Amino acid sequence: MKKDISCKLLIIGAGPGGYVCGIRAGQLGLDTVLVDAGKAGGTCLHVGCIPSKSLIHAAEEFHRSHELASANPFGITQAAPSIDLGKTIDWKDSIVTRLHNGVIGLLKKANVKMVRGQARFLDGKTVSVETDTGQQVISAETIVIATGSSPMELPFLPFGGKVISSTGALALRQVPEKLVVVGGGYIGLELGTAFAKLGSKVTVVEAAERILPQYDSELTAPVAARLKELGVRILTSTKAQGLKGSNDALHIEGPKGAEELQADKILVTVGRKPVTANLGLEELVLDMDGPFIRINNHCETAMRNIYAIGDVTGEPMLAHRAMAQGEMVAEIVAGHRRIWDKQVIPAVCFTDPEIVTVGLSPDAARAAHSVEIKTGVFPFAANGRAMTMLAERGFVRVVARADNHLLLGIQAVGEGVSELSAGFAQAIEMGARLEDIAGTIHAHPTLSEGVQEAALKALGRTIHI
Repeated sequence: MKKDISCKLLIIGAGPGGYVCGIRAGQLGLDTVLVDAGKAGGTCLHVGCIPSKSLIHAAEEFHRSHELASANPFGITQAAPSIDLGKTIDWKDSIVTRLHNGVIGLLKKANVKMVRGQARFLDGKTVSVETDTGQQVISAETIVIATGSSPMELPFLPFGGKVISSTGALALRQVPEKLVVVGGGYIGLELGTAFAKLGSKVTVVEAAERILPQYDSELTAPVAARLKELGVRILTSTKAQGLKGSNDALHIEGPKGAEELQADKILVTVGRKPVTANLGLEELVLDMDGPFIRINNHCETAMRNIYAIGDVTGEPMLAHRAMAQGEMVAEIVAGHRRIWDKQVIPAVCFTDPEIVTVGLSPDAARAAHSVEIKTGVFPFAANGRAMTMLAERGFVRVVARADNHLLLGIQAVGEGVSELSAGFAQAIEMGARLEDIAGTIHAHPTLSEGVQEAALKALGRTIHI
């Protein structure tokens, strides 16, 4: 038995929320211990955000090289490219390693003690950790649960063999000839688009009436059109039923009846679930929202001095939300006065083209505020920078109250629009009105001019359309 540890703050989970909480707590002088059975950085760094964006970028570069090998407006000629996916994955892994080492260095700099192992609550103040060298008992004045989420498994399509999760897809070292994606949400379409660009014949099976059902149809239409150009087959209002036959074909049921889909790999992306198994939550008295831990606007649970942050607390399950919560909780524990009062949390879908949503859509704004709404839409087809990038697909849309022109939402779909998300969020957080956006000089030629033009359109005095 190891010697017991006592500390001011114990954080369970070293993902984006947990490690940010730990770093900030250390900066504030709190005696902090961070526990995780995996590597610091969590899902986002090792098998999520960073690896997927690496693959998406490599696929885009490969696809563009193919386009340059045929007729193109740039006057560039080159031989058709090939790809070694194993080397691509090695490159992706090198990025993950660099970032992981950076996180470890920052935690050490903040004097955060790290314990590797599976944590389990003994009571509201004490946790037992099963480490490689034995059991470690940790007592803490305050505990933060930041255990994140994991891919959901369908009971009739368990992970294994040709059925893979997003984690498995990001570790493939060969491009599957035929890939079926079960679930047309953002994870499925991001990875499905990447593999289509790498040469896979991709079919997407979505139970809802359209892909990306969490976004409005105006935003998803350009994505659907691009998927069609890439040869991706989209089957909506269609449900996967399981594997069938000696070849393990995927049996589906849709509007046109039953069909069997042959596939080398079947990628299941139907959502994520909170990681709470084996955590010993039954030893605590917490309020729950279904499988998620219920929190208030300080990230406090129903038990005194126990906090929860990130995916384990429910939607939106986004790394940047967890990071912001982790920083806030560390400051609260250190005695600072903080409260969760964020107006918006940006959401980005890294499809082709990308989608950014900040704040409310037109329909959601009308429902939430029961007032007349003004919208302004500016197409990238009228934007000079988009033309020079061959990125004319998409638009920027602003949503504001009609009475006082207060911005309620900004959305965009187009190439590279993820980089506009911070400006969108800042405008709404600072209470900007249409006149503020319209009156701000935007650099020319940039995609950001579309935001100004959309505001001008909402005000009825657009310049370039």
